[in-house]
Amino acid sequence: MNQHGTMTKDNHAALWHGRFEEGPDAQAVAFETSIHVDERMAFDDIAGSIAHAKMLAHVKLISEGEAKQIIEGLEGIKADLESGKLAIDYSAEDIHSFIEATLTDRIGEAGKKVHTGRSRNDQIALDERLYLRRTIPEIQNALLTLIDALTQIASQHKNSLIPGFTHMQHAQPVTLAHHVCAWSWMLVRDWQRLEDSLKRICISPIGSCALAGSGLPLDRAFEADQLGFDKVTQNSLDSVSDRDYCIETASNLSLIQMHLSRFCEEVVLWSTVEFGFIDLSEKWSTGSSIMPQKKNPDFAELIRGRTGKVYGDLFALMTMMKALPLAYDRDMQEDKEPLFDAIDTVLSCIKVFTYMISTAKWNTKVMADACEGGFLNATDVADYLVRKGMPFRTAHGVSAKAVRIAIEKNCRLEDLPIETYKECSELIDEDIYSFITSKACVEARKTIGGPSAERVEEQISELKEFIKNVK
Repeated sequence: MNQHGTMTKDNHAALWHGRFEEGPDAQAVAFETSIHVDERMAFDDIAGSIAHAKMLAHVKLISEGEAKQIIEGLEGIKADLESGKLAIDYSAEDIHSFIEATLTDRIGEAGKKVHTGRSRNDQIALDERLYLRRTIPEIQNALLTLIDALTQIASQHKNSLIPGFTHMQHAQPVTLAHHVCAWSWMLVRDWQRLEDSLKRICISPIGSCALAGSGLPLDRAFEADQLGFDKVTQNSLDSVSDRDYCIETASNLSLIQMHLSRFCEEVVLWSTVEFGFIDLSEKWSTGSSIMPQKKNPDFAELIRGRTGKVYGDLFALMTMMKALPLAYDRDMQEDKEPLFDAIDTVLSCIKVFTYMISTAKWNTKVMADACEGGFLNATDVADYLVRKGMPFRTAHGVSAKAVRIAIEKNCRLEDLPIETYKECSELIDEDIYSFITSKACVEARKTIGGPSAERVEEQISELKEFIKNVK
């Protein structure tokens, strides 16, 4: 930078500076630089440049000796970054500029050849795809760890009764195992969506250059193979303009965060005195600065609160792209911050929820007691009559009548005398009482996916098999 506060022309100047006689103003540079955000892709950028050097040598655009120099120089930069011997220069415009300038400083003129046949437009698209390709499996592994923790809870609570709710009203009895298996299947779908997105991420855009490909004899398929991509993109304009993979990832992350938020909402409710179903570990709770008795589910609340942040990241990306003409526009530089924030937030929330739920204690007696009252077995009265040949709509009315009587008498359905049941329907006999206990209601639901111990055991086995097969 010179005495006037403008950038000078040396190896560390902006890659595009050649057209300009005078460098940009220092404030302009500070405004446009992205290296504080994209520095996390340093190793991805190096990997892409190594593959690019190999391709350039393969098509004879550089010599084998030059390729060797470039590759060794890049590997040295990587090693020095890993060891801390080399620090990121935050005066560089972006991570591409820093890597290329450092390479040129170290190996001389050969370093300037690494950018042959590419643009930062296709280079950043490549770096992002490489970054997501190695980051998404980390999120998937965190999901698997959480699913495994939930299946362990389910295995211990196949017979632990808990009320099932619709409209936040008592509906039918289920088990804790059945409930946390429901959480697990939501997370399985999250894992699968991420896996499916990798098919679209693992396509190489490099060689698309600025927008129209290259007049040089590049071998895109060779370079893609070097990087382990499945294939190359089919249109150069689309390749550098596409941020669908960022938006799709952010969308998938928003769904994960939404699921975590729903789980946390239940944890918050269940930890209240009114519910008392769950006792969170003191390690994953906080107190109050004024009320000494408080034990707050702050971590569940924070996960729930950060959901809006992740949604915001998704909508920032969608809004950024909504009116951009083909091909690359500088607006797209703003894709990385929301994408990285969504990744960081969701990954941390998955891990925190896993620790929190794994260390919690379940108050099984309180949960079971909550199944008594609220007429959770009313449907089972109707089912009892259906088994005796009564049409369901008629049986529904008989059960509703019994519920009204029980409300008037301020008792449970189990407490109504047989004479009262007979008044409701002559089909009802003494055996009805064995059908309408909470345990009997749960065990009667043997349909696939139901809450009976047998069916829940099947779900647990399937979840364990899923974890085993995808690891």
